[in-house]
Amino acid sequence: MNIKSLLLGSAAALAAVSGAHAADAIVAAEPEAMEYVRVCDAFGTGYFYIPGTETCLKIGGYVRTQVVYDDNAFGSNGRGDYDSYTRGYLTFAAKNDTEFGTLSSYINLQADTESDVFVDGAWIELAGFKVGYFYNWWDDYTLSGETDELGGNLFNSIQYTYDAGSFRVGASVEDLSDNVFAGKFFNNDSNDNIGVSALIGGTVGGFDALIIGSYDFDADEAAFKARLTAAAGPGTFGIAGIYATDPTAYWTASEWSVAAEYAIKATDKLTITPAAQYFGSLQDGTHSFGNDDAWKVGLTAGYQITEGLRTLATVNYTKAEFDDNRRNDDDDNWTGFLRLQRDF
Repeated sequence: MNIKSLLLGSAAALAAVSGAHAADAIVAAEPEAMEYVRVCDAFGTGYFYIPGTETCLKIGGYVRTQVVYDDNAFGSNGRGDYDSYTRGYLTFAAKNDTEFGTLSSYINLQADTESDVFVDGAWIELAGFKVGYFYNWWDDYTLSGETDELGGNLFNSIQYTYDAGSFRVGASVEDLSDNVFAGKFFNNDSNDNIGVSALIGGTVGGFDALIIGSYDFDADEAAFKARLTAAAGPGTFGIAGIYATDPTAYWTASEWSVAAEYAIKATDKLTITPAAQYFGSLQDGTHSFGNDDAWKVGLTAGYQITEGLRTLATVNYTKAEFDDNRRNDDDDNWTGFLRLQRDF
């Protein structure tokens, strides 16, 4: 064997061995592409796409701490008491476009000091329909201060609203089982724990007006509420009135009531709201309206400290006037609170 043949054979053997080792080499897998959270601007600020879907999610809420004073905390004996609590509140909103319009769903969770977490609303909205557990129109359409008491409850409901911008009308069927008022005959075992409500309202210029009518089939009684707000000078004037044929799940305080306020925008950060309310024919001990009246006056001030942080303070005076012989003196009460709230 000559030198040339030996060199060629050695080269061929080395090539074969190298090929065998190359066939057994470990190849690292390519990393999977990472899917980053994308901002969703179709429904306003704060929404992002849930990864792998076309549904947009927004998480918001607030943390609130508050000190409360009640002059008659231990009954009408003049013994006042201070109390404090802290609340955490979370809102989850999910939305996506469909052939019927925007499909929306909401969950509100609330937790107060020394209390369990509970659902403060959970519902679905589509094409004007709203179905689930939510506050009724009596709570949605109130005044802005902290003096008025104008009703409002959480019900399992199905509601429809037609909103044309300057005109809106709606109807609602509400399950009153968990919030039922006993009525004149304390009919708690009734199968008629159903209520119906209707709304009509409109906006013209700086004026916004609406009327709500509700009927409680368990109590066989009706209640009505009207509200008007109007831009006036440096603020907004609001007035509301209520009339009820007798106490219902919608309204129990009095046969009629009128409330008014003026929310003054003192500066870009400060709003001051004086308000007053009168209650005619208060509910008596027989779950009917009696002959006693009451009135209430108060002042609320809110200040935006910085973005996401605000404070609110209110003081209110209530006086009940008794027209019967159950007691010889009238009853009065001072209440108020100071609140610090961080919104996000």
